[in-house]
Amino acid sequence: MGISTVAVVGLGYIGLPTAAILAANGVPVTGVDVSSATVGAVNRGQVPFVEPDLAGYVSDAVASGRLRAVPAPEPADAYIVAVPTPFVDDHKPDLSYIKAAAEAIAPVLRGGELIVLESTSPPGTTRRMAEWVLDQRPDLSLDGSGDRPVVWFAHCPERVLPGRIMVELVTNDRIVGGLTPEAAQRARELYQVFCQGEILLTDAVTAETAKLVENSFRDVNIAFANELSLVADKLGVDVWELIRLANHHPRVNILQPGPGVGGHCIAVDPWFIVDAAPEEARLIRTAREVNDGKPRWVLHKVVDAVADLGAPNPVIAAYGLAFKPNIDDLRESPAMTITTEIARTFPHATVLAVEPNVDELPAQLADLPNVRLADTEEALAAGQVHVLLVDHTQFRALAGPLAEARVVDTRGILR
Repeated sequence: MGISTVAVVGLGYIGLPTAAILAANGVPVTGVDVSSATVGAVNRGQVPFVEPDLAGYVSDAVASGRLRAVPAPEPADAYIVAVPTPFVDDHKPDLSYIKAAAEAIAPVLRGGELIVLESTSPPGTTRRMAEWVLDQRPDLSLDGSGDRPVVWFAHCPERVLPGRIMVELVTNDRIVGGLTPEAAQRARELYQVFCQGEILLTDAVTAETAKLVENSFRDVNIAFANELSLVADKLGVDVWELIRLANHHPRVNILQPGPGVGGHCIAVDPWFIVDAAPEEARLIRTAREVNDGKPRWVLHKVVDAVADLGAPNPVIAAYGLAFKPNIDDLRESPAMTITTEIARTFPHATVLAVEPNVDELPAQLADLPNVRLADTEEALAAGQVHVLLVDHTQFRALAGPLAEARVVDTRGILR
């Protein structure tokens, strides 16, 4: 392989594990992040977020000298860009982080490098990233035209599950799409360093769209379960019992409902398809609207429970802030949204936020005077209304203590 050094731009939930797994396979890696706190933590061999097994990989990689973190890109043979791709208020994709990364990489290029975009992106983003780089470096090219050195651009979306990232980085199949066939081949050689799954080659736009389609498929299926929970509630039916029975059909596999959909992938990616094809993506849009609307329905249930309580200054315990069980990732978390809205709806209430995977309240909640972080024991003792939002392993034992309590259970924990 013609790649002996790699720079990973963005040391978040995907970038840092990717940097660590490359280093574990003998590749010298420079991690790049604009956060001085993240750079400092990594250089101390520490991990700034919760992900099983990652801490060992990072500490070993730093101790061996194969991983170090810096605040700005340095020359390397390959660059992996793993920066956020959020959307703005009208669900339009925000590509400013990718643009900033491209413009930071451009000055240190010499020609012959591979640049891989891992960030989940709307169709056409890899080509836009190439344009941003080449606008700054007209002495370089995509194809060698005008005898200019080539820079190879490809897209390889991550497909891992938080909580299993270090396993799935190695075992999952990968899709690699290049702006040129040669770029795709070079990217495949890079990922073959650690990926034991099949590496499937295509063009960049197809690779970009494939990741969006995967998460949109999941979102539509979750929306069916969430909408079913609304129907079951109106009919006075236990939705979890209903799904359990329906799933005995040999060709039915309904997912479990929840308080909404969170995380940077499923809650965001379908909107990229809607933005790219607004007239055609009708089902995908509706699924997003169903899942985005579920937190409001949960809030109405909390309002009803507080009204039944009749206390002027209620104590409301909200169990879970993360977007899924057993992690500390709060991105796009419906539990965060619901807890925030509970505090705003009941300014005279005390809201006990119970999240065993964080040490302090996130800024969104810390700014609210009636919210504080609490442990499970305090919440059980003081809470008058209990709202179960995330099925962390620790919360599975709450069915007994809360059997006679006033509970809004969005996860079926009490069953």
